[in-house]
Amino acid sequence: MAEPITYRRVYEEAAPEDGARVLVDRVWPRGMRKDDAHLDTWLRDVAPSTELRRWYGHEPARFTEFRRRYRAELRDPAHESALRQLRDLAGRGRLTLLTATKDVDRSQAAVLAEWLCGAERSGSG
Repeated sequence: MAEPITYRRVYEEAAPEDGARVLVDRVWPRGMRKDDAHLDTWLRDVAPSTELRRWYGHEPARFTEFRRRYRAELRDPAHESALRQLRDLAGRGRLTLLTATKDVDRSQAAVLAEWLCGAERSGSG
């Protein structure tokens, strides 16, 4: 993938350099109107399971374990179609993964960007 994959909060203003904008949360962001999100697509099927999301609760001390569990979920065939869509979008140009989470560096968007950039396949990370 020639273009980088980035991630940020969906509440931030859209920018031309975002490229394809994909929401990767399972639930719609609170207080956000669909027209204001400026999304190319919403792939809720690539988001962590409801059980994992609730367990994590965005507690920083749980992030390492959340990351491990979420990466395990991404290996499940149920995520295959959504991951293929993301890889296809990334192959066409810049891709920005969006989340409502306040701490984006400890979010599924960060883990997913790492996964898509190949860290998972190369065994690093």
